[in-house]
Amino acid sequence: MTNFAFKIIAKSMKIALIGYGKMGKMIEQIAIARGHEIVCKIDIDNQDDFESEAFKSADVAIEFTNPMVAYDNYLKAWKAGVKVVSGSTGWLQEHEADVRKACAEEGKTLFWASNFSLGVAIFSAVNKYLAKIMNNYPVYDVEVEEVHHVHKLDAPSGTAITLTEGILENLDRKSKWVKGAFVAPDGSVSGSNDCRDDEIAISSIRRDEVPGIHTIKYDSEADCITITHDAHSRKGFALGAVLAAEYTASHTGLLSTDDLFQF
Repeated sequence: MTNFAFKIIAKSMKIALIGYGKMGKMIEQIAIARGHEIVCKIDIDNQDDFESEAFKSADVAIEFTNPMVAYDNYLKAWKAGVKVVSGSTGWLQEHEADVRKACAEEGKTLFWASNFSLGVAIFSAVNKYLAKIMNNYPVYDVEVEEVHHVHKLDAPSGTAITLTEGILENLDRKSKWVKGAFVAPDGSVSGSNDCRDDEIAISSIRRDEVPGIHTIKYDSEADCITITHDAHSRKGFALGAVLAAEYTASHTGLLSTDDLFQF
């Protein structure tokens, strides 16, 4: 972890972990190394601990679970008066309006990101800038591909959707994204990258233990321009989550990596 050039903040925090899988354990290691205290660990078998005094004492809860339970976890944490940092994806379509209202009108705090990696934040900025350039060159069509480990439940990934939305903001000839081809862990393929001219197809591949690879491709008859972010491990995501918790401890509302990493 010494390769990450981020100073330890002066004030230590009390952090609760919601989800104690591989990511939760890595976040725990980094948080402790940065001088923080883990006061509560909640997983599937101790849900009653949301009501515990230990959980209520947390300055921030860091939540990495799955799309089916993420929103309920936010509600439980907010009920206990605890701010939330979350990297869970797949809940936005059903609950985004509720979350925005809670943060804007009810005093709740959620720092949410589809990806906490500093590298992905930089990649996202490059992606938006490239889309602005490509807005003037309609001979290039664009596709997005994401590759993740076989345990990932949602497809496309939240990061791929966020990156594609960044393209849509800057590329006038595209109006929406659609699910493209999906390659399952067993190699079977469903869906297709065929789409309308004003759509961007996001293809998904589930393979081995890949932490995450995201590729943006602009293709024309003359040539192809490709940018890729390839995560070597989950360490960058875990560090980013702890940095987000440090930021969230002194901020309120609906927060994102645009607040934490400003380019």
